[in-house]
Amino acid sequence: MRLGLFGGTFDPPHLGHLILAAEALYQLNLDRILWILTPFPPHKKSQKISPLSVRLELLAPVIDSDPGFLLSTVDIERDPPHYAVDTMGYLRKIYPEDTLVYLLGADSLQDLPAWYHPRQFLNACDGLGVMRRPGDAVDLAPLEKVLPGIGEKVQMVEAPLLEISSRQIREAVREGRPFRYYLPAEVYRLIIEKKYYQDRVND
Repeated sequence: MRLGLFGGTFDPPHLGHLILAAEALYQLNLDRILWILTPFPPHKKSQKISPLSVRLELLAPVIDSDPGFLLSTVDIERDPPHYAVDTMGYLRKIYPEDTLVYLLGADSLQDLPAWYHPRQFLNACDGLGVMRRPGDAVDLAPLEKVLPGIGEKVQMVEAPLLEISSRQIREAVREGRPFRYYLPAEVYRLIIEKKYYQDRVND
């Protein structure tokens, strides 16, 4: 199978996440998208993140909404820190015969040389599905100098990257501003019903 690896804190998962996952599934001819919920991302050490149980609860209806979506608990089942290179190593053991395509934004691609063990990470990936806005150009030449061969693995995914962020949604909930239409209906219902994100503890 061809598997797309979509990692994040998903705090909460919103329509932007769904659009990107759906476009990657179609444009990269993937069989499944693995949503990799990261409990404690190394680059967000200074941020307060909602409890894992809350994020799992909110992500469940998103996974159930599409037969092409699967939840991966690979980062949940091991101790932090959760670096992408280690995640790829574990997924290689779980899916040894499958093609693994790591999904990331164009901005994250430019930052790749600063990641933890970027060469080993790149070697572990069969492909990099890079999300970009339609018409945007991505200059691979500087990256090719630092990580030779990266151009062979990059596959562009053109998607309307909506200006939606989980942080903005959390702030809207806390401040009583509209946020309903940024979210799948079931995620919105859970946030209202359970009163998630209504204080700074979840911000």
